Amino acid sequence: MHSPEYKELRELVAKFSDAEVAPLAAEIDEKGKIPESLVQKVAENGFMGSYIPEEFGGAGMDYTSYAIIVEELSRGCASTGVLVSAHTSLATWPIIQYGSQETKAKYLPKMATGEWVGCFCLSEPDAGSDAASLTTYAEDKGDHYLLNGTKNWITNGKEADVAVVFAKTEKTDDHKGMSALVVETAWEGFSIQKAEDKLGIKGSSTTQIVFENVKVPKENLLGKEKKGFSIGLATLDGGRIGIAAQALGIAEAAFRYAKKYSMERIQFGKPIGDLQAIQFILADMSTKIAASRLLIAEASRLKDLGEPYSKEAAQAKVFASESAMWITTKAIQVLGGNGYVKEYPVERHFRDAKITEIYEGTSEIQRLVIAANELKEYR
Repeated sequence: MHSPEYKELRELVAKFSDAEVAPLAAEIDEKGKIPESLVQKVAENGFMGSYIPEEFGGAGMDYTSYAIIVEELSRGCASTGVLVSAHTSLATWPIIQYGSQETKAKYLPKMATGEWVGCFCLSEPDAGSDAASLTTYAEDKGDHYLLNGTKNWITNGKEADVAVVFAKTEKTDDHKGMSALVVETAWEGFSIQKAEDKLGIKGSSTTQIVFENVKVPKENLLGKEKKGFSIGLATLDGGRIGIAAQALGIAEAAFRYAKKYSMERIQFGKPIGDLQAIQFILADMSTKIAASRLLIAEASRLKDLGEPYSKEAAQAKVFASESAMWITTKAIQVLGGNGYVKEYPVERHFRDAKITEIYEGTSEIQRLVIAANELKEYR
């Protein structure tokens, strides 16, 4: 992440985030919606199609570049960062990786320009961390599937034009009957039942989606039938890097504000930043941020090289998300009473940080992934 190209990209995205995203963050949080004009600007800058291949209208960047984009956008506004993250790593990546040439040509150009926003439909009311227990069913009807079921906690649910949906194509008690399908949200039988009122990332829509006899063409199958579970896990591996980058952006925003405030707030005749107690907090914040960035860089590097990265992605996600929660909590402490009121941004960063420990695999699931990778040589 220290090459001239990555440095130039970071400066470009940071400039955009500071000018276009951060000034709207409080309003986005209050109104619970990202303005369409901002989404359009994000798309016009190529951030929605960062690693979509150029042949399909994308920027053709690598995953390291994508992580930088998500981090800097999230530093400005966590809701905007996760809209891009879910669209890119959860919706476009499985189409790039597992879609037929026809499927790629049909969907990726519109997703690259941001004309179409994507979402990822795996979780269900009774299938969260235990994704294999999902009950959504896609019945084989010859030239199409008939899709029925309910999905929960769908990021970008309101905005999405296209969804990567996981369903059983064979009714089994485990993951073996699961397949992955590309579904257009305009198709008959697709509906949004409710939008969640959340603690944080309020500008990002989180919805429950219902499929009632949705006809899905057979050509919209990703990969092969009954290979959906492995497609879902592989997609989440990459998505975890994006959420780690989101967490890092939130942490960085809180850290910068706490630093600035500590040198402006005068107590006992001097800035509180001169007090060792505050300096120790800032030092730990800085160290956790640096470590998070290195873990994200390593996971991204391995993914770009086509090497195994599941463990490293989980390490980056669990460390960056838990660091973000710690850093935003301490940022409130540095600001004291001011940190607890909405006039100052750190209470928003605190609320936004919490979800990064939960979605795309909880911290507990990340630790299971890490441990499984460390112990597999003994199995």
